Amino acid sequence: MENSVSRSKKTILVVDDAHENIAVIKSILIKDYTIKGAINGNIALTVAQSAPPDLILLDVIMPEMNGYDVLRQLKAKEETRDIPVIFVTSKDQTEDEIYGMELGAVDYIAKPIKPQLLRARVRTQIMLADALRQVTRQNKDLKSAARLREDVDHILQHDLKSPLNVIIGVPQFLLQHCLSLTKEDREFVNLIKDSGYRMLDMINRSLDLFKMEYGAYEAKLTPIDLLGCVQGVLSELRTSATEKKLTINITVDSLFSDENKNAVAMGEELLCYSLFSNLCKNAIESSSEGGVLNIKFLCGPDIIVSIENGGEVPRIIRDKFFDKFVTSGKSGGTGIGTYSAMLIARTLNGSIALDTSKAGRTCIQVTLAAYKSCSERSVT
Repeated sequence: MENSVSRSKKTILVVDDAHENIAVIKSILIKDYTIKGAINGNIALTVAQSAPPDLILLDVIMPEMNGYDVLRQLKAKEETRDIPVIFVTSKDQTEDEIYGMELGAVDYIAKPIKPQLLRARVRTQIMLADALRQVTRQNKDLKSAARLREDVDHILQHDLKSPLNVIIGVPQFLLQHCLSLTKEDREFVNLIKDSGYRMLDMINRSLDLFKMEYGAYEAKLTPIDLLGCVQGVLSELRTSATEKKLTINITVDSLFSDENKNAVAMGEELLCYSLFSNLCKNAIESSSEGGVLNIKFLCGPDIIVSIENGGEVPRIIRDKFFDKFVTSGKSGGTGIGTYSAMLIARTLNGSIALDTSKAGRTCIQVTLAAYKSCSERSVT
């Protein structure tokens, strides 16, 4: 039992050319720690490299190799550079302490030693070293998890792309070889083909959302016709809207003259499409049958797109509406749609907000920088 307890103790290496000083420190700390001693710098370096201790208490004034030189060599080697070192010395001038800390010491204790102070300083540095090691391990685990996630995403992309090739290829075959297709048939087949290509682009961009979470995605902003983007989204969602007998109203207003109703914002085409696809899909799914969906574009220095639908967001989730995995009332809802919309808006240097000021209605507002402000357009 005693052997088991002693093995669990932290190890402290005491380095001092005076045996009596090592003995004093050992008597103060032996109850809580395993104590090793070294009477010169060379022995200390050998012990530290062969069996790294959890902490080193190091004298400064020693023959042949002083404490400063010992610390330099400890910091120069990978296996010993992270061992915390506390100087224990009679050199108690401020400049001595500053010099020792600049070399990499974590603390500085002046002789004669005060037992309570020594125990407190040692305990603090042991705890800090443990915390640092834990954070380092967690960082390694996070990096491993990130690599695993990327690997899984790559696999999913491959598995999803195989059936998608058919979805894209069949419409192309029909358009080229089926001469009996009516104009309406061709429109539907083209819709399938276009949807397939958009899905392919979204799969290719699945890793981009992961990068956005960690702020590693670099957006390449170009002028995007947001009105055309939303109209394209609604075209693909037409069946869902028709089944619910929804009335969809689209209006475009300007803060300036009526001639400048040009909803062109700075963004990325696929990101904007994904953003408004998520929001419009959610709005349609949340609307009651026979309801009204209002989409308004306000053109100014920024383009503000408001998507308003019937139904209210429950009070309990309003403050965390855009958080990851937050959902309510939707069968099969994942809470990823609004979260990814928030990530995309932020990545495009824009913003997104929830407005529940109208009773029985919910409004999402997306703000993106205009390609050119309406005032600039009117001047030119």
